[in-house]
Amino acid sequence: MNPLFSAIAFLTKFPVPPLQHSALDWQKSVAYYPLVGFLLGLFLWVSAEGFVYLFPSSIAAMLTLVAWVFVTGGLHLDGWMDLADGLGSYRSKEDMMRIMKDSRVGAMGVLAAVLLLLVKGTAVYELSQTAPLSWFILPPLAARFALIGAIWFWPYISVNGIGTGMRQGLTRRKLMLGIAFAIIAVYLIQGKTGLFVLFLACLSGAWFIQRLCKRLGGLTGDGYGALVEWVEVCYLLLSLLAGRWFL
Repeated sequence: MNPLFSAIAFLTKFPVPPLQHSALDWQKSVAYYPLVGFLLGLFLWVSAEGFVYLFPSSIAAMLTLVAWVFVTGGLHLDGWMDLADGLGSYRSKEDMMRIMKDSRVGAMGVLAAVLLLLVKGTAVYELSQTAPLSWFILPPLAARFALIGAIWFWPYISVNGIGTGMRQGLTRRKLMLGIAFAIIAVYLIQGKTGLFVLFLACLSGAWFIQRLCKRLGGLTGDGYGALVEWVEVCYLLLSLLAGRWFL
């Protein structure tokens, strides 16, 4: 169970038993990322149900977004901001990598975070008005499913970065199990429309990665975090379109 607990401890603020950290458990934990995404989604669903019961819809949506950021510790949002600072500098690859490693947040990072949260919060509100709240299970699941795809298919270029060794723990069998888990979960919750949304969200993630690799030559830990945020917001927006045009 240590690899699962390692994945939970890394990606969320959920309490886990005390762990004896090992490189092997860290590598194996990657296979559990879609499951952790599902657990995050369950937390969001329950939170949204409670907030909608207690507060007006707009406040409930904002509180759901706050819960979303809190339960992940802002981990992926930090990557989104760092990536925006680096790419927004329009400098050489080496300078962009250096800027991304800087713990300070620049103007581009702040702007990117504000715009992302505005879109995400508005999408949460609109989706809560037009679709079952159980749909909130799926954006975190889809994003972490896309993350293991990125780890498997695209090169990691940071030296001794947070993502070092992740690829070694993800076998083809585990990748296939992750794909099967994501497809089954999406189909049971959102039906055939959900599978279409999942496909488009992952396609948008692949486009995002390709653009990033073109600029940097590969992926970094910040790139992984930014990918999660990108796929989550894309899944929300695509779900809104699906609900509007196909349901």
